[in-house]
Amino acid sequence: MTTEQQVDYILRLGDNALILGQRLGEWCGHGPVLEQDIAITNIALDLVGQARNWLALAGEVEGKGRDEDQVAFLRDAGEYRNILLVEHANEDFAYTIVRQFLFDSYNYYLHEGLAKSSHEQISAIANRSLKEVTYHLRYSSEWMIRLGDGTEVSHQKMQQALNDLWIYADEPLIADEVDEAAHQAGWGPNLAELRPLVEAKRKAIIQEATLTTPEVGYPQQGGKQGLHTEELGFILADMQWLQRAYPGAEW
Repeated sequence: MTTEQQVDYILRLGDNALILGQRLGEWCGHGPVLEQDIAITNIALDLVGQARNWLALAGEVEGKGRDEDQVAFLRDAGEYRNILLVEHANEDFAYTIVRQFLFDSYNYYLHEGLAKSSHEQISAIANRSLKEVTYHLRYSSEWMIRLGDGTEVSHQKMQQALNDLWIYADEPLIADEVDEAAHQAGWGPNLAELRPLVEAKRKAIIQEATLTTPEVGYPQQGGKQGLHTEELGFILADMQWLQRAYPGAEW
C-alpha cells in the first residue's frame, strides 16, 4: 500500500464525516421542532469530531506538516474524497433523514470493520466513534419508520427522497484499488463482505417504513476519486472562507 493510497483511504473516512457534518450543521436553528434541531446538531458535532481525528491522522501519514485544520480548509473540491451522497443538499427533513439513513447503514458496519484494523490509530479512532455511529443509525432508522409509516404526506415525501437519493446509495460499497489495497494491508474491511450486511439493514428498515426500494440502472459515483457534484463547491465556499480570507488566523 503506497503512502498516497494510505492518505487517500484516511481522507475518505474524514471527508465523509466532515462534509455530512457540515450539511447537518445547516439545520442548526432551522429544525422542524426544537428537539430534532438539537438532535441533528449533536450528530453534526459527532461527525465533525470524528473528522478531526481522521484528518489529523491523514496529515500525519502524509508527512507534509499539515494539521487537521489545514487539511480540512485548504484543499480544493477535486482533492476531497467523500462520497456523493453526503454532499447532497438538505432539501427538507425527509431528504435529510433518508440521506442520513443510507449513510449510517453503511457507516456502522464500516466502523465495526475499522475497529479491527491492523493500524493501531485507525482501530482506536473507530472504536471511539462506534458508540456515536451506533446512535446515528438508530436515530435515522427510527425516523425512516416514523415518517415512512406515518401520514400520507410524510410517506409521499419519504418515498420521493428515497427515489432521488437511491442512485447514490451504492457508491460507498463499490471497491476501487484504494479500498482493495487497504483491505489487503489489514487497514479496513472488505467491502464485498459489508455489502450483504448493509443491504439487509436497508431492506429491513425500508420495508418496516412501508416504503418501496427504487430501481436504479446505474449508480452515481466518483466522489472517492475526487469527482463531485456542484454542491460540494457551495459547501466549501461556506466552510473555508475564513481560512481562505485570513490564512493562519487564530482566535
